[in-house]
Amino acid sequence: MTRRWLSVLDLKLWRDFWSMRGQALAIALVIAGGVSVHLVMAGMLGSLDETRSAYYERYRFADIWAPAVRAPNAVIDDIRQIDGVAAAQSRILAPVLFDMPDMTAPPSGVIHSLPHVGRPLVNDIHLLSGSMPDPARRDQVVVLEGFASAHDLKPGDILDVTIRGRRERLAVSGIALAPEYVYAIAPGQLVPDAALFGVLWMDRDALETAADQQGAFNEVVVRLSRGADPAPVRAAIDRILEPYGGSGAYTRREHVSAAFLRSELDQLQTMGAILPPIFLAVAAFLVNIVISRLIAVEREQIGLLKAFGYSSEAVSLHYLKLVAVIAALGLVIGFGLGTWLGHSMAVMYTRYYSFPFLIFSASPGVYVIGVLVTLAAVGGGAMWAVLKAARLAPAVAMRPPPPPDYSRAAGAVLTRLNVLDHQSRMVLRQIFRWPVRAGLTVTGIAASGALLVMTLYFLDAMEVMIESYFDLSNRYDMAVTFTEPRTMTAFYELAGREGVVEAEPYRVASARLMFENREVLMSLTGVVDDPVLSRMMDGRGLTVSPPPGGLVLSEDLANRLNAASGEMLAAQVTEGARPLLERVITQTPSVLVGSGAQMRLGDLNEALGEGRVISGVYLRVDPDFQDALYLELKDAPLVAGVQLHAIARENFTALMDQSMQRSIYIYTLFAGMIALGVIYNSVRVSLAERERELASLRVLGFTKGAVSYILLAESAILTLVALPISLVAGAGMAWSMAKAMSSDFFRLPFVIEPATYGYSACVLIVIALISGLIVRQRINRLDLIAVLKTRE
Repeated sequence: MTRRWLSVLDLKLWRDFWSMRGQALAIALVIAGGVSVHLVMAGMLGSLDETRSAYYERYRFADIWAPAVRAPNAVIDDIRQIDGVAAAQSRILAPVLFDMPDMTAPPSGVIHSLPHVGRPLVNDIHLLSGSMPDPARRDQVVVLEGFASAHDLKPGDILDVTIRGRRERLAVSGIALAPEYVYAIAPGQLVPDAALFGVLWMDRDALETAADQQGAFNEVVVRLSRGADPAPVRAAIDRILEPYGGSGAYTRREHVSAAFLRSELDQLQTMGAILPPIFLAVAAFLVNIVISRLIAVEREQIGLLKAFGYSSEAVSLHYLKLVAVIAALGLVIGFGLGTWLGHSMAVMYTRYYSFPFLIFSASPGVYVIGVLVTLAAVGGGAMWAVLKAARLAPAVAMRPPPPPDYSRAAGAVLTRLNVLDHQSRMVLRQIFRWPVRAGLTVTGIAASGALLVMTLYFLDAMEVMIESYFDLSNRYDMAVTFTEPRTMTAFYELAGREGVVEAEPYRVASARLMFENREVLMSLTGVVDDPVLSRMMDGRGLTVSPPPGGLVLSEDLANRLNAASGEMLAAQVTEGARPLLERVITQTPSVLVGSGAQMRLGDLNEALGEGRVISGVYLRVDPDFQDALYLELKDAPLVAGVQLHAIARENFTALMDQSMQRSIYIYTLFAGMIALGVIYNSVRVSLAERERELASLRVLGFTKGAVSYILLAESAILTLVALPISLVAGAGMAWSMAKAMSSDFFRLPFVIEPATYGYSACVLIVIALISGLIVRQRINRLDLIAVLKTRE
């Protein structure tokens, strides 16, 4: 007995839904793709942003950093009086080399001072275990959690380190996280390596002695008052610290950890704005063709319903309810899939971003927006067909529609070509009968292929980036950095070590680059006349060497300054004698990783008035002698750090493999969902429309293969037409993503390998074949007698 709470139209709704369950599921999966991407991107964006804001606020993360050489402790009082400064903390910062018994390569890092009494006013740390250093002891340190975990360090363990050339034996008092090192990365590196970069915190009095900073400090960290402009505060700090070797204050934009995290948030926002609309637009199209076909099939039923007293509004609401059921199914699948993907992404982020906690959590607003946008998209897709059903008069609806007239259809002349057999003419007539639907089908298939090309583009771009940076631009094995500039004697000492095959010195001087009204804090790098081990390269793969008296600026840096080749650039050096240099920009090569401003080593030495002085050396080393050289560098005085190029490449490649491969699989799945939804629904609708026609052909003697050809050739033609469009559209989307996702740290090259196009095309063809095989089974099972009994 029919339950009273289900109306007649509701019972019909569920029968219709069940009869078209395959098509409904295909549409729901497309909706689910858009909803899940929206949920992941918006939810992860919100989770990261909220976690970052809370972490920064709770532990008083700095707004400004201002390094110096040696400033008296009393100077901090002058900085605290600057208008806009809410809190200021002076501290000591020194490079450190670790001697770890579990590895030959020498890890490097930094050591910060902690106030002798109380907690830091700015840049506090989050203690995970153990305790803060005992002020009564001079050998205790807190260790950054990532480094401690990589070396299995616990409170009470002993560390052997070198601080400014002095060997120290330190005891671990605690393990901590810090907002300053959410993304803990060594200078010059691309990705974190917890085993090779460590951070320590030590009592201020103890570090004063170890770093030779008694009664002084070499860095100030500042928190601004709410709404304060950082520019005048930076300028005031620079004026105060200039007599003490201040090298220029900088903000969170230039702070490596904060900038990397901000870049990740920007990329999440970009992806969240681009991808969901693609899915929902395709879903709207699918709903339109499916509901239009359902209304056409049920034309007589609609007339009967109206004849028995059902209003146009009730009939319209009935079909909108059916669309809502499909949308609800897509929302449920999308929210479930998005939540799972979001938690997986949060776990992945915790490997590279060190927060006390990071939990994926989408706000109610994210879900509400997902529901509203989905309903608007699918409702809009169905609205035209529903309004058409509402306008049908009962007498008109109960008559079959007039047969289509192919004689005046666009492209009808093609159907009269003698070279075409009868089946091919029937295929073309069906396409020309519904040109708008055919065009939308091509658009939907092309959208899925374009999404796939855009996704695979990232793999091509990363491969080019890795090759350009690690194999072509930088060909050294290790980069040795000194704690302070040294004479060329240090270079000759390193170059003469056993096992050193090639050596190349460089000089780095902090500076403010100025052009017109723009200013960027960026180091000037002095390189040898024809650099080989570390160099800038142009788009043709040729070395870009600074000419005598000239300056080479990376293209991204030139764009930030709005400067071009041939123009005069001012560089205010912020160390030593602090000269103001004016140099002509000779070239602006496109650099994929980092930014750079280079001039000849001799020119920079001369401008600084310091003689032949260098900041470090690039080395190419015989592998048989690497371990011995590592041991020597661990004990070398005034060596601040050693960057290992091979390990950096391994880490970067591993990061790309882990994050990009997972993304590739997910977005390939999403692209497949779009293609399957479009192609399968297109073929199913054609089958529903032409069942009587195909059954008649079978009765007239056409084979199953011939009948299948008539139906499936349409899908094949539309797929083949969509392929080149999808490849071109995918290239356009890849170009847009390359521009949108470039940051201060990375520029994605626009390069798409032929294999990417081939793979994308193969995926679409395979999905078309699978859809065809599914429908072919339905053609083989056609009940000829039952179909022929139905009214047209």
